[in-house]
Amino acid sequence: MKLLLIFPMGKGKVMGKYSYFKLAPLTLPYIAALTPKDVEITIIDDLVDEIDFGADVDLVGLTVLTPLAPRAYEIADRFRSRGIKVVLGGVHVTMCPQEATPHADALVLGEAEETWPKLIADFKKRRLQRIYRCPRPPDLKGIPIPRWDLLKMRYLPAYSVQTSRGCPFDCDFCSVTTFFGGRYRLRPIEDVVDEVQTLIESKRQKAPLGNIFFFNDDNVFAHPSHSKRLFKALTPLRVKWLGQAPITMAWDEELLKISADSGCIGVLIGFESLSQRNIDRMGKRINRVREYEEAIKRIHSYGIKMMGSFMFGLDEDDRGTFQRVVRFMEKTHIDVPGLGMATPYPGTRFYRRLEKEGRLINHDWEDYDSMQTVHRPLQMSPQEADEGLIWAWKRATSLPSILKRTVFPSNRSLFYFIFNLVFRQTVHRMFQDANHHE
Repeated sequence: MKLLLIFPMGKGKVMGKYSYFKLAPLTLPYIAALTPKDVEITIIDDLVDEIDFGADVDLVGLTVLTPLAPRAYEIADRFRSRGIKVVLGGVHVTMCPQEATPHADALVLGEAEETWPKLIADFKKRRLQRIYRCPRPPDLKGIPIPRWDLLKMRYLPAYSVQTSRGCPFDCDFCSVTTFFGGRYRLRPIEDVVDEVQTLIESKRQKAPLGNIFFFNDDNVFAHPSHSKRLFKALTPLRVKWLGQAPITMAWDEELLKISADSGCIGVLIGFESLSQRNIDRMGKRINRVREYEEAIKRIHSYGIKMMGSFMFGLDEDDRGTFQRVVRFMEKTHIDVPGLGMATPYPGTRFYRRLEKEGRLINHDWEDYDSMQTVHRPLQMSPQEADEGLIWAWKRATSLPSILKRTVFPSNRSLFYFIFNLVFRQTVHRMFQDANHHE
């Protein structure tokens, strides 16, 4: 049996061809690891590989994120036109199964630990079902190491490692809890350490950035006592790592020190907004805007850099919001800007609320990449929101802004200065056709 797994490329600005920084797609190497060893597997990343639509394969599987759905359906339809069976899975398919059904012979809804091996067994017996639904959140003990050997390693960082699933914070714009369930699940620490050690020792660990890992958990700091034990266990391995974190990490001095000692060189923090009313409405109860500046100082004091994530187009945002956010990032020396439009993804409370209020203006999923407005903000037009986002990105990646954020005595970093210069080129590529000037 020959299996072809494909990660589709979007046409949008974030999930498409513009980015110089490409994270390794964890899902498909992991699905490959769940596949019986007698199956011949090929993985194609549509972002960097050519798809051979005439390939001699028996089954094709695609994982689907919302902005990638149109491309995924296009790929699926082309293979199915040859009579080849196609399976679709992923977050978007789980949220929109009726939409995905015409493009697939089978759907995998939710997590795949139990359903994927059953699907492969059914396919071999020619008994493929239409729907394979995750019966329960799986135990993460003993899950296999992804099959990175099936990918050409052209990614920065080279490897993604998962230490948990889910998030204890059920924000209205996020589909994590809907997909993974309400319980935050942890992998055994020894399993994570074994995986990292195995990847370090692998001959394939010859990436440009060396032993730098990305912990792709939605919140690798969500269980502080567990995180401390995990990071202590990682410290002897002498790796560098990045991950997503809550602002509350700033108030735990022990956690900050252990994180820094274990090799944490950067975290992505969702500040989301400078309006507390926006924060309260989205249900992100851990964020207190008045504490942002002090929290950033505390995190920086341990040498941990950060990407600060902000979204625009929320109900309290007006045309001055873009300038206020960029000035805040410069004042507080946020190392890397993370700017996007508030995007109502299917399955979220944010989507349902905007749909009920009649404020959704676009259902072209390719536009749901956080770089353009797909709803009507309350205090500006969609065009004003798009123009504001372009201005914010261009200003935040201008040379004066990069210097303000990265070259200052207490936290200067040559690595992050260079990173920003390369990031600047990505932004210019993204918006090169926009009729807007700094």
